[in-house]
Amino acid sequence: MKWSEVRNLYPNQFVKLKVLSSHIKNEQEFVEDMAVITPVSDQLATKELLKSKGDELIFHTANESIVLEIRQDVGLRRFDYLENQA
Repeated sequence: MKWSEVRNLYPNQFVKLKVLSSHIKNEQEFVEDMAVITPVSDQLATKELLKSKGDELIFHTANESIVLEIRQDVGLRRFDYLENQA
């Protein structure tokens, strides 16, 4: 299903989606095709987002497109730091 179809079926609300196809350009992921899992109430949107995994996401249909910023995980490398202090 395309995002325009989802927006027509579920106007002005959050939906839980499974991403079926997307492409990456300039550190952004553009979602092209998706399956709607369920509409989500405003009150539960954050909770559902925190529970979502992998190719699932929560998005509001007020957005004209689904473009996700890709972030690299930055973590503290404590083990290396301790080795260098010895």
